[in-house]
Amino acid sequence: MDATTDYARIERAIRYLDRERAAAPSLADVAAHVGLSESHFQRMFTRWAGISPKRFVQYRTAEMVKRLLRERRPVLETTYEAGLSGPGRLHDLVVNAEAVTPGELQRGGLGVTVRYGFHPTPFGDCLIAVTPRGVCHLAFVEPLSRTEALARLEHDWPLAQLTPDQAATRAAAAKAFPPPGSSAVPSLALHVKGTNFQLKVWKALLEIPVGDVTTYGAIATKLGDPKASRAVGAAVGANPVSYLIPCHRVIRASGELGGYAWGVERKKVMLRREAMLTER
Repeated sequence: MDATTDYARIERAIRYLDRERAAAPSLADVAAHVGLSESHFQRMFTRWAGISPKRFVQYRTAEMVKRLLRERRPVLETTYEAGLSGPGRLHDLVVNAEAVTPGELQRGGLGVTVRYGFHPTPFGDCLIAVTPRGVCHLAFVEPLSRTEALARLEHDWPLAQLTPDQAATRAAAAKAFPPPGSSAVPSLALHVKGTNFQLKVWKALLEIPVGDVTTYGAIATKLGDPKASRAVGAAVGANPVSYLIPCHRVIRASGELGGYAWGVERKKVMLRREAMLTER
């Protein structure tokens, strides 16, 4: 069973658990709902999440994010103890972002070769694309088709030479989604296109540790304009490298998850998985 099939069943299982939480379904109930034996589901889930399903479902997403907000972790105000450049277990990936120059932005990728490929991830298939300077695009295929996902890449890099290349993108995909419990801390370069404001927002997102969350308002305040929450939200939504620039870690001040381009269920699964992996 591949990672993409695992994820589809995991998402179905979590939707079922959320919907039937009042009835407190057993492990056998959940396994039957996703079409697996109890032992098979237990193994599959633990392989995917790095923890048991029982432990995973103890963390309700709503309660988890509200607790994180109550703790008021100084994510964006100070350098947290296990910073991006530090050795802390919280960080499965060190991301270094480099923006295109104004001239490159204006040229729309003319003269740049962008290699792309489709790869399985713990959250479903993704389209990942790279230039010689780093990952320039990462998007989940569902709920899009592969054709629609590729059309978005073409829109972002309209004049670039787009070349399918599974081999060239495989290493980047492996670094982007290391297996649970991996002791290695890989580094990955990004090559992103955006306005100055968008780049500032994306930099702030990179400062949010794995297992934590922040709000649109907190980012706006960090950037010196507390009234810019909506503009921050638009910049978060324009993120060209989903998951690597962790827009899924931004929620509303009320504790509600808010929107997500790749589905609220996927955002919920990402946050739960990260929180559990960092609190084992």
